[in-house]
Order: sequence, then C-alpha cells, then structure tokens
Amino acid sequence: MPLAVYILGVSAFALGTSEFMLTGLLPLIAEDLEVSIPSVGLLVSAFAVGMTVGAPLLAAGTLRLPPRATMAGFLFVFALGHVVGAFTDSYAVLFASRVVSALACAGFWAVGAATAVGLVPPDRRGRAMAVLVGGLTVANILGVPAGALVAQHSSWRMAFWGVAGTAVLALAGVLRVVPRRSPGAARGPQLRPELRAYSSSTVWLALATTSLSSAGVFCTFSYLAPVLTEEAGLPSSWVPGALFLFGIGAFVGITLGGRFADARPFGVLKAGIGGLFALMCAVALAPGPVLMVALVFLLGVAGFVISPALNARVYAVAGAAPTLAGATNVSAFNVGNMVGPWLGGLVIGAGFGYASVGWVGAALCVSAFALVLLSQQADHGTAFPAEAR
Repeated sequence: MPLAVYILGVSAFALGTSEFMLTGLLPLIAEDLEVSIPSVGLLVSAFAVGMTVGAPLLAAGTLRLPPRATMAGFLFVFALGHVVGAFTDSYAVLFASRVVSALACAGFWAVGAATAVGLVPPDRRGRAMAVLVGGLTVANILGVPAGALVAQHSSWRMAFWGVAGTAVLALAGVLRVVPRRSPGAARGPQLRPELRAYSSSTVWLALATTSLSSAGVFCTFSYLAPVLTEEAGLPSSWVPGALFLFGIGAFVGITLGGRFADARPFGVLKAGIGGLFALMCAVALAPGPVLMVALVFLLGVAGFVISPALNARVYAVAGAAPTLAGATNVSAFNVGNMVGPWLGGLVIGAGFGYASVGWVGAALCVSAFALVLLSQQADHGTAFPAEAR
C-alpha cells in the first residue's frame, strides 16, 4: 500500500472518533448545556443525516476540484467545526457545528475513498479500502474510549479539542503525502459519465446490499449493552470490555476482509453475511454471559469482514464513475446505520425484549444474502471475472 493510503486511514480515524464518541458524552453534554439527553441524542442523528445527504452532493459539487486540496479543505472545516463546538455554550450552535462537521466528513469520505482506490491497481482496491475503513475500527478501539476517558476526567470539550488536533495532523499528512491527482488519472472525472452509472441495476444491487448488511449489524450492535445486561445477565461493569472486544473483532475482520476481498469478493460476502445470520440467531436465543461475550467478538469479525468486499463491489460495477458511486456507498452505509437501530427499537417497543433485535438482524442478513446471490447471477464477468464463471 502507498503511504498516502495510510494517511487517509489516519484521517478516517479522526472522522470515526468524532462520529462514534458522542454516545459516551451524552450525559456530560446534557448537564453542561442544561438540555435533555434525548435532545443531545439528536446530535447523533444530525451527524448521520449529514453523512447520508452530504456524501453524494459534495462528491458531485467537488468533482472537478483537485482531490488533495479538496480533502484538505474538508479536514480544515471538520477541525473548525469541533473548535466551535468546544467553545460554545449554545445547544443550537453545537447542533449546527455537528451538521457542518458531518458534511465535511461526508465530503472527505466521498473524495478520499475514490482517491484511495485510484492510488492502487484494481486488484488491490479491497485492501486499500480495508486500510481506509480500518481507521474507523481503530477509532472504535482507541479513539472512542479515549474520548470518553478524557471527558470523564476533564471535560467533553477536551474530547472535541482532541478530535480537532487529530484532524489537523491528518490535514498536514494529506498535503505532504497524497498526490495532487491519482497516478492513473489523465483528466478529472466527468459528471455525466458518473451520473450514468446510476442507470445500472448492478450498482443499485450493490448499494442495497451495503444498506441491508449494515442495517443487520447495527440493529444488534446498537442494543448490545441491554442485551448483555438484561438478557445474558452480564454485570454492567463488563459492558465496556465486551464492546472493546467487538472493536478488536472488527479490526480482525477488516484485516481479513481486505486480504480476500479482491480475489474472492462474492465468497467473502456470502461467508460474512451467512456468519452474521448464524450469530444474530444465537444472540436472539440469549445464551449465558460467557458465550454472549464470545458472540460479541465474532459479531465484530463478521460485521466488518464484509466491508472491503462491499466497497470493492461498488467500485467494480461503477466502472468510470468511482467518485459518485463511492459517495453513494457511504450514504448506503449510513442509511443502514439509521434503519437498523430504528427497526430494532420497534420490536423492543412492541414488547418482544432486547434479544429480539437478533431476529430482526437475522432477517436483514437473509435479505442481504439474497441480493448477493442476485448480484452474482447478474454479473457477466466484467466486475469479478474469477468468481462470475
């Protein structure tokens, strides 16, 4: 992997820390700003909506701009949004800063993902995306717990300052290491060919697979804490350790997925989603605490082993439209991240218990698996010829 790909991974670490750390800061922010915890929870939703809407729009709007300068600009705005958030005593200003930060994050992902795959040969796209998405998994392992620790012993504002500082370091790395344009790009991408990719049913199949598989993972992940304590009988003091194991599993999964996604993407998708189905069913049965902790680790592995293949599939079927297709895949992930917890909340609210999210996740995985089979059948050898035969 070129050094520039790892720099983009460091940038993803800063972005991911910001996106996920807020859940651990909700009580502190609510107390400091004198608002309710549900009101602060809207900051999480605002970030997700900003990511979903912003990725394709900003990708289209910056299509003709130099990628390096564009990514640096997004990182600067992202850092500035956190500086404003760290200073403000107004909930409205903090809300606006989160929306702006989400848009900058979405814009960076849209351009950064296309840049990462453009820096490597086609047969290494999956590994390049594994490095980029690996920044998110490391954020869950290190960045999010560190943010919570700093907030508890100092202030939630210091956690925001830490994210801003990391983003500035990433910005410096992008300016120094990332080439102005991808080596293979003779000219900048064109909007019309990029938009034409959306006429392909295989692109939409790939995007739908991303959304459904992501929804399946986050339907269960979002309610792991009450599943562990209320259903499996795990002491609440063990929950952070169990979630840390999920992060370790995610890192193992993204590493393995990156190794095999380019050579056997359909195999990785079928094995990973099939594994998720079995694990979701096991979670729904609410086994004892020891087995449940093991399931949490395996959920991390299976949930993230498919990520490089999902990304590689979209870039392969998009052909000459990597930027917008990659941006829309970012939106697809975030749609899944929103829909999955919502569906899980519906069954919990209907009185089926916390463990019932496992059955919902399993159903979503069945749907995603069906789309993988449809995609493999529809593929005529252009995207993954080794597996299409």
